[in-house]
Amino acid sequence: MKSIYTKTGDTGTTAIREGVRVYKDDPRIEANGQTDHLNSLLGIVRSLLPAESEAAVMIRDIQRELMVVMSHVATPGGSANPRRLGVDDLTLRMERYIDTQRGGGGFVLAGESTVTAFMHAARTQARTAERRLVSLARTATIDGGILVFMNRLSDWLFALSVEYTPRQATENNVNR
Repeated sequence: MKSIYTKTGDTGTTAIREGVRVYKDDPRIEANGQTDHLNSLLGIVRSLLPAESEAAVMIRDIQRELMVVMSHVATPGGSANPRRLGVDDLTLRMERYIDTQRGGGGFVLAGESTVTAFMHAARTQARTAERRLVSLARTATIDGGILVFMNRLSDWLFALSVEYTPRQATENNVNR
């Protein structure tokens, strides 16, 4: 097995694509760290769903795409990334799902079930990752589809949580 640690980051730097070294608080690293955290939370949500449910399959597709997104974020300006982004297709799939959901037009109290609690944790983490990507986009070029995808992902997670929230919980939503 390859060694887990390299000791090359012991001085506060890490490598992005093409071996370029940046500080660990670089906006690219921060954006990818928040996206990685989101991916982990999505893994928890997926583990709580029936394995071949439509939601679990969609989450697996999103997780795979988040890895591609992270690869693109870690690509220095002026360099090409060979991995094809599929954010546009996933964004359309999420929008189709969101458009079919009616109801839950207010705030939902997280915690009605374990799966919805983690959906809300993932939703708020998607917003954090999106904010870090927006910060990065102010100083570096990133594909605009990534920002749309991240924005839609938090909306999709909200819609999904409404579907999985027990009925009595949604009837008690706080509408504002």
